[in-house]
Amino acid sequence: MTMGELLRIQPSELKFQFEVRKQSSCAIQLANKTDQYVAFKVKTTNPKRYCVRPNAGVVLPYSVCNVTVNMQAQKEAPPDMQCRDKFLVQSVIVPNGTTNKDINQEMFNRDNGKFVDEFKLRVVFIPANPPSPVPEEDEEGTSPGTSSTDDDIRKSSLYDTEMSTVSKLQEERAYVSKQNEKLLGELDLMRQQTSQGRRGASSIVVLLFGLILGILVGYFIRK
Repeated sequence: MTMGELLRIQPSELKFQFEVRKQSSCAIQLANKTDQYVAFKVKTTNPKRYCVRPNAGVVLPYSVCNVTVNMQAQKEAPPDMQCRDKFLVQSVIVPNGTTNKDINQEMFNRDNGKFVDEFKLRVVFIPANPPSPVPEEDEEGTSPGTSSTDDDIRKSSLYDTEMSTVSKLQEERAYVSKQNEKLLGELDLMRQQTSQGRRGASSIVVLLFGLILGILVGYFIRK
């Protein structure tokens, strides 16, 4: 806020949100602190860049007047977003009943010691899209340039790899289980066949033994 003898001007500097090829605007509030009519005029060092409405007028006693400053769209941003443009607000006491149509440049001339109040306002450009802060290195040693999105992708990839490995192990376990069941079945069948073979062989041995015994008995009888 800028304090003067005639007008109170707010803000103390004009801040424009700067974006290439887009218009921006800023407002100035002029408050008459006196009980007299005060005429004002707004000037700038770069009139081709700005449009001021109204650029001149009369503020009634203890009243407020709002001035809008439009900055034309710019083709490129200035180096380091620094602006050297300035505005000058001149104010002077005029006779009661003075209207905006009565204002002329002679009113603001310091002829015959006439008091003319002046306020200078500088221009500040604010980036429309300020850069996001660089993330700090975490406790696990993640590099400052690594984003949370990259971490999420990396974690998702590791999770998919682990799930794929688990799935393969489950398939191999099921295959081994089936093979074991198949081998056990074949082993039981072989045991049964072996048991049956042993019983058949025993019967043949008994039969042969009986036949041999009968032959020997008959031989001794004949003797």
